[in-house]
Amino acid sequence: MTPAPPASAARPAPPAPSRLDPAHYEPARVPPEVRCHAGTPDTLPAGRPGKVGLLELTFERVGGRTELTGHYQKSPLQITRPLYYDPARPDLAVTFLMSTGGGVLQADRLRTDLHCGADTAVHLTTQAATKVHRMERDYATQLVHLTAGPRAYVEYLPEPVIPFAGSRLYQRTVLTVDPSATVLAGETVLAGRLARGERHAYRVFASDLELRRPDGGLLALDTVRLVPGNTPGGVTGPAVLAGHDVMSTLYVLSPLAPAARIADLLHGALTALDDPRPLHGVSTLPGEVGAWLRLLAPDTRSAAAALRAAWDAVRRELTGTPAPELRKT
Repeated sequence: MTPAPPASAARPAPPAPSRLDPAHYEPARVPPEVRCHAGTPDTLPAGRPGKVGLLELTFERVGGRTELTGHYQKSPLQITRPLYYDPARPDLAVTFLMSTGGGVLQADRLRTDLHCGADTAVHLTTQAATKVHRMERDYATQLVHLTAGPRAYVEYLPEPVIPFAGSRLYQRTVLTVDPSATVLAGETVLAGRLARGERHAYRVFASDLELRRPDGGLLALDTVRLVPGNTPGGVTGPAVLAGHDVMSTLYVLSPLAPAARIADLLHGALTALDDPRPLHGVSTLPGEVGAWLRLLAPDTRSAAAALRAAWDAVRRELTGTPAPELRKT
């Protein structure tokens, strides 16, 4: 008979879920505004091949620049190889996140893990806007986990999310940032397919963005719930779109400048814009770890111009270099 181990013996940690285990790509919690639409599609259900998109990237400092040292992708998610065309930052790895599909469909489960190691410099963006198609059964989810190691400099500035009529999307973004690292992260959502006159015809757009430290400590949580229903004129109320077509947010976490200074830069960049000047609000983040900006704009062009002005102002302050021109067409 084998003697039982002493009560004080440490139990082995449970094995990590495999990539294709639902525990890996399904959100631990789906907001009730989205979960109420759960169902089994009459097309491919969640979890089937083609419905689970996975992307894992690891960046490390190698010599004088940042290199992609780890890469796993499962369709429809993929990337371009890192490019180094920012003349002011030749060490900066510019990487475009892409999809082989035409957009996000019902029962899609997408997860992206981005690991930026110590002293890395990375710019991450999407090739085009994320189109969320009509959904008749179930919903779609999109998870993004971004980790910035010691002294890393990371820009995560994806193109807008466009929720089509009848769509249902929950996206959760977790930024885990070392106290010595700098992260600029943006998020933009449109009222719909504006060129077709479609505004707030989606069923629900829900988004959670968490700012955390490596020990798991929560710095801030930004929660967005847009549920138009049959409201004439779309989503109304404090801190949401009201009569506007675009809502954008920029988060800046950095020890390279005081939080109040970063907030002043964000505010100054927008107030210096010509009309139409987006409505906006700026404040420091909890714990004085940085600042954030939220704006409401009448169209995509003015929203993009405002975000670029804010990005450029903060980048010049923190790194002494301007924001580069990124051609995506």
